[in-house]
Amino acid sequence: MYVEGRRVAGSWTPEEAKVEAARRRGFVWIGLFEPDAIVLEGIARTYGLHELAADDAAQAYQRPRLERHADTMFMVFKTVSHVAHESPTTANEIVETGEIMAFLGTGFIITVRHRDHSKLGSLRAALEAAPDRLALGPAAVLHAVADHVVDDYLDATEAFERDIDEVEALVFTPRSQVGSELMYLMKREIVELRRSVTPLAAPLRVLVREDSHLIPSRVRSYFRDVEGHLEEVAERIVGFDEILSSLLGATTAKISLQQNHDVRKINSWAAIVAVPTMVAGVYGWL
Repeated sequence: MYVEGRRVAGSWTPEEAKVEAARRRGFVWIGLFEPDAIVLEGIARTYGLHELAADDAAQAYQRPRLERHADTMFMVFKTVSHVAHESPTTANEIVETGEIMAFLGTGFIITVRHRDHSKLGSLRAALEAAPDRLALGPAAVLHAVADHVVDDYLDATEAFERDIDEVEALVFTPRSQVGSELMYLMKREIVELRRSVTPLAAPLRVLVREDSHLIPSRVRSYFRDVEGHLEEVAERIVGFDEILSSLLGATTAKISLQQNHDVRKINSWAAIVAVPTMVAGVYGWL
């Protein structure tokens, strides 16, 4: 519970927290990690959440989107994390995805996380160290979550770029062994990254441009910065796809040249072997 931007000591049930926050003119932030449907049903009844949105929040693999239901908003973020590996040539997965769902209403925000990499503990600590931001209400938390998710996109794309640089160096190194399978793996990961990042543009555009009593004008202006960072990430991903297409073409050409070289070697050895075989055959007939 936060009142005037500062955390209030104590513990409450969700029902008690709602009443106490309204009495103190503060707000409640409920954070859940992979809750089951029963937990969410109880919280949905208490805070007036739409039942279909609550059902979606209990499940992973949701697309980024923004829904408005009466006095609440429901927003889905896809989270992205770069998978640590020694080299992209030995990796089976380069990025992993998860979800953060957020319910925003008057006097509360409820965040639901799926996958371990989407932790919000450090974000909560940073916000509590800046009470002026929390004093803007639960919409400030929604902005912080959006900013946190997009910052992770930037980190993931920077790490992915290093992987591409390493693969590019291997492709153009003579006699290096780089197969087309690696290119298709990275292409697949780019598709997953794009599906996580690109759909978030539309919800952010709505938060920036449309008035809502749940998003104060000052907080709405903060979302413009997040929108700009998201555009930067989307442009990088398009560039990655183009580079990988070029590298795939270069790899295919390299494999073809290597195969031609091997065929010429085989033909040369066949010709060398054919001469004594022919001589032996001629003398065998005499």
